[in-house]
Amino acid sequence: MKKTIQLLLMFGGLTLAAFEAVGQEIHTPTNQTVKSFELRAVKTIRADYLLFLPKGYDAKATKRWPMILFLHGAGERGTNIWKVAIHGPPKIVKDKPDFPFIVVSPQCPDGEHWSNEVLLGLLEEVTAKYSVDKGRIYLTGLSMGGYGTWTLGAAHPELFGAIAPICGGGETITVLLSGRTKKQALHSLGVWAFHGGKDSVVPLAESERMVEAMKKAGCQDVKLTVYPEANHDSWTETYNNPELYDWFLKHERTNAK
Repeated sequence: MKKTIQLLLMFGGLTLAAFEAVGQEIHTPTNQTVKSFELRAVKTIRADYLLFLPKGYDAKATKRWPMILFLHGAGERGTNIWKVAIHGPPKIVKDKPDFPFIVVSPQCPDGEHWSNEVLLGLLEEVTAKYSVDKGRIYLTGLSMGGYGTWTLGAAHPELFGAIAPICGGGETITVLLSGRTKKQALHSLGVWAFHGGKDSVVPLAESERMVEAMKKAGCQDVKLTVYPEANHDSWTETYNNPELYDWFLKHERTNAK
């Protein structure tokens, strides 16, 4: 099913934040003045996505369903939404109408990469319209989508029960900052990363350093599976493994609203 969202985002009163080093003495300079600015902007965001609703889904029922947000790789960008179903969960559900998750698979436009702003807007839209169990939302993606998974999952761990980035990487500073501002959520986030040992596109070291950063930040449930002989395609074996989906369902945000 193809859905289109249009989100109107308002930004106003943007301010600049300064970080103070621990133990550093602050002096008031005499040759600088304090100024401020205000930016008001209106922007329309559009995203196409594939939506899968499990067999037995009933919008009028009280049952809430777990959800997987899937982020594709760079090769599936564009305007043909059905390219998104080449790999991963949107491919699997073609032959599994009883797949026990709502699956949301957005498409990234040509020449762009995954935007937290767009994905957060999509999550808000989908959870408002469909019977999603907000405590059991899971995030996964491959290659460019693996990077997107690390970026969004590390920045907003409170939104997900667990994440599964595949052959991706990210910025360890995002993990560090979340470890300070969202400590409890990051510590309880389930993380299972996957990578090919012979990946010639995204080096295995990319996943290794992100996993290590999560551990240092206090994440209690983080692991990395390496397929020793696999090149870049470490996603086929991963998404075909029922253990991944069982593992997802073991993770739940009990305080999700």
